[in-house]
Parts: sequence; structure tokens; C-alpha cells
Amino acid sequence: MSTAIKSSSVFRVDKFVVPAASLDAFIARMRYVHAILVDLPGSLQRHILTQTGGDGEFNVVTFLEWSDADAVTAALAHVQKRFAEDGFDPKKMVVELGIRADQGFYRKA
Repeated sequence: MSTAIKSSSVFRVDKFVVPAASLDAFIARMRYVHAILVDLPGSLQRHILTQTGGDGEFNVVTFLEWSDADAVTAALAHVQKRFAEDGFDPKKMVVELGIRADQGFYRKA
């Protein structure tokens, strides 16, 4: 991978507070989302991380790296279409599972 592509990477980092009773269902849903992303152009990395120690408030973090902003834009459109086809509403899921989220896009500093 060239330095130019790495420097234009866009990262999506989502942090979640997930109740223990909802953890398995939430992880399964995140795996479903990441499976949609795996073959999309510009998708470089996808990770679902669960907290194993420390005093942090968030117990699940998802990390995505995209080659550039255009890849993110295309992926968002694809994911929204796929969610509509599958009848999946992420906002409804968060409420139903009692999850609190902190989500955002980032670039290397």
C-alpha cells in the first residue's frame, strides 16, 4: 500500500457500553455488519474489540479503516441499501439492547 493511500485513510471508531445480557446479540449483529463491508472497495481493516481489562467505560469498540473518503461515501450508501433490504434498523437495535454509543470518523493526527 502506498504512503499516499495510508495518509488519506479514514477511520471509523465506534465505542459502545453494552449490557452483559445484550453482549452476544450485539456482537453477532456487528459481525453481520462487518461481513457486509469485507469486500467493498477501499475497505482496509475491520475489527470488533471487547474489553478484557482496565477501567474504561466502553466494553465494545469497532474499528474500520477505509482507503479514502470516497470509499466511505460509497460504503455508507451500500450499507444503508443493505440494511433496508434486510429490515435492519441500527438505531432501534441500540435502544432495544440498552446500548449507549459514541461514534465518529477520524484521520491520523
